Amino acid sequence: MTAAIRIKLSFMMFLEFFIWGAWFVTMGTYLTTTLHATGVQNGVAYATQALGAILAPFIIGLIADRYFAAQKILGILHLLGAASLYYATTVTDFDKFYPNILFYMIIFMPTLALVNSVSFKQLQNPSKQFPVIRIFGTAGWMIAGLIIGWLEWEKSGSLVLTFRMAAIASLVLGLFSFTLPDTPPPKRGQKVSLGEIIGLDAIGLLKKRSYLVFFLASVAICIPLAFYYNFTNPFLNEIGMKRAAAVQSLGQFSELFFMALMPLFFVRLGVKKMLALGMLAWAIRYACFAYGNVDDNYWMLIVGIAIHGICYDFFFVTGQIYTDKHAGERFKSSAQGFITLATYGLGMLIGYNLSGPIVDHWKISETSHNWQSIWLVPGGIAAVVMILFMLLFHDKDHTEMQSGLDIEEPSAQVEI
Repeated sequence: MTAAIRIKLSFMMFLEFFIWGAWFVTMGTYLTTTLHATGVQNGVAYATQALGAILAPFIIGLIADRYFAAQKILGILHLLGAASLYYATTVTDFDKFYPNILFYMIIFMPTLALVNSVSFKQLQNPSKQFPVIRIFGTAGWMIAGLIIGWLEWEKSGSLVLTFRMAAIASLVLGLFSFTLPDTPPPKRGQKVSLGEIIGLDAIGLLKKRSYLVFFLASVAICIPLAFYYNFTNPFLNEIGMKRAAAVQSLGQFSELFFMALMPLFFVRLGVKKMLALGMLAWAIRYACFAYGNVDDNYWMLIVGIAIHGICYDFFFVTGQIYTDKHAGERFKSSAQGFITLATYGLGMLIGYNLSGPIVDHWKISETSHNWQSIWLVPGGIAAVVMILFMLLFHDKDHTEMQSGLDIEEPSAQVEI
């Protein structure tokens, strides 16, 4: 791979996640303060991510994999996305905002797979080369948050500018995509079944009790995860944290740090304990949010944000490894698609729709909530899921998979 191609792929990955991080983190605050949305409306707006994740395999499987080059579809989707993001800045009520953001997420979520496809086509050794490319995506997400904090758009009530910033970046990536290396459709002329598209041909994995327990735990743990995505920023701003979006970028630094330490933890802990610690971290995070504040317990808020690396890496990355090893060569791709559909699709969809009514139930006034009671709900869910997982998960073949695991490959999976 030439230096020019490496730079192009890195810039592509940077913009991809810069676009998402530019508006997604603070959308809840924008909806609450600018469009005066309720908690339920906030939840359904974030649920468009889950709906997009459910529909994305159809776009990739039916179109990108069979008919058109990936870089061209990537360009078209981001040009449409730029128009959609700009339109979002012109609407003044939620009823008009929602169908637009739903359309945007349906066309954006497939681009997460497309940037990977474009990258892998150019890599001779993906397990070693891809992490270097993918890290620019994490950097893009962090820099978007730092810009929002530095310009104090939350404090000044100017979060509409986040959508304009994202629209400009989407326009740039849309045009830039047409200069990327050619990535022809890998299944041109082939017949692809519905089961292959959404990973249902890997459903046979659920016949093994240990994988069924893992699968159900994965879906369940995404329910409290949804609370974090759509209500953390409104919570931090409501209690008075300065530059909340910038502070939240600590989570991405944590993700990189714990990713680097994962080989050590695998050797010492094994898969079951890694998965359980990931779940426990979610419970601890929400306890920190429940009892933290911007005064004496400010450190609890920082801890709650900073353990994002454990929350994500220990559960989701470990789960991707477990799925990869469990599926075998025949179902590797289908199994990853299946678990992604179940977690970021079904699990998150349940979580987003559950979180809104809970936040509205604990609303004290137009500008305040009983956040302690709110955060104890997802924290309790995470704790229960962890306890049940520890009691029910038994897999002699995979509990001690630390010997021979390739922990670099899962970093190819799309995440925040």
